[in-house]
Amino acid sequence: MSAPTTPSALVPEHPGGKIVYIDHLKVLLTAVVIVHHALVTYGAPGGWYYFEKTERIGAVVPMTMLVSTDQSFFMGFFFFLSALFIPASLKRKGTAVFVKDRFFRLGIPLIFYSFVQATIMNFLVYRYAGEHDITFTRFLSGYDGWINVGVLWFVVALLLFTLCYVAWTTIFKRELKDWKLPSITQVMTFSVLLAAVTFLVRTVFPVGWVLEPLGFQLGHFPQYIVVFIFGLIAAANKWIEQVDQQHYRKLGIFIVCMIVIGFPVIFSLKIVFGQPLEWFVGGWHIPAFLYAFWEQMVGIAIMAALLAFGKKRLNIPSGFMNKMSRCAFAVYILHPFVLVALSLLLRSWTVDPAIKLLIVAPLGVAFSFLLGNLVLKIPGVSKVV
Repeated sequence: MSAPTTPSALVPEHPGGKIVYIDHLKVLLTAVVIVHHALVTYGAPGGWYYFEKTERIGAVVPMTMLVSTDQSFFMGFFFFLSALFIPASLKRKGTAVFVKDRFFRLGIPLIFYSFVQATIMNFLVYRYAGEHDITFTRFLSGYDGWINVGVLWFVVALLLFTLCYVAWTTIFKRELKDWKLPSITQVMTFSVLLAAVTFLVRTVFPVGWVLEPLGFQLGHFPQYIVVFIFGLIAAANKWIEQVDQQHYRKLGIFIVCMIVIGFPVIFSLKIVFGQPLEWFVGGWHIPAFLYAFWEQMVGIAIMAALLAFGKKRLNIPSGFMNKMSRCAFAVYILHPFVLVALSLLLRSWTVDPAIKLLIVAPLGVAFSFLLGNLVLKIPGVSKVV
């Protein structure tokens, strides 16, 4: 039996070994985030600190398919998993202590990332990718990017959502009980309704529009808000204990068909009709409508399927996975530095960027978890993350 450890900052209070698959899913999601940003670095659409975009259509299309599939569920699922244990922690600690703990354990990483890590990464890119022969001290003298939350926009949003929940419980003093575990039909109906809301929101805030300095892409926030709420509902009604693979057994076929057939059909609209990319990310356009529905239907289905799969296949205690889960938040914080460093090291390698992806993605996952595990050994760090 492994020794008890301080719970992760993203999971305020862990319920114990009965549902260890939640920890294992957290590790899987963290690895997906790292691969996602490696894909963006080398060809998939999206912004990053440093990138070398391949122009090979045979690589760009599958990369785009992968990041679109990732985006449909991975950050929303993080919000869901993070919400699962918030009610129990709030009840155990009390409002004042809980809120203080949230600001301490989420605020310190945010300050570190913005003022230290992001600054170092921006210097490395400016110095080596931009080929500016400049010292770090001189770089700082003209640096104006101190408010840079980067990937920790998630932490800002999670803190905001959590404070809203605390306010709701304080004012109304009600629990989110008497909700039954939804059926497949209910899950897919919910995804359709969410897709409609997402489409409408994106007529004003298209994908890619960022609310600075918070880093929020509001075009994705309908899903984030709703699945966070459903995470709270799942906690109050013990859905996690009721989920089984039989309950959502048909979702796998649906997901594969939507990714392998549905996405290429939607993407073909751009090629066949010459429609601009802007028509897919927002506005009153048919491609934006289709993409919003594809994204939410696939994303919600994947979340439900992962819970069922995890309950059946991953609910096995593992010392190794316990360590990986414990450092997952540190890995999430540090992985941009690892990816930027690896990408810059391979910058002069004269091969197509798609080849570099095959090297950087797996090494990025391995070195990020290794670094996260090492950082947690620094005295005091485990009390924060």
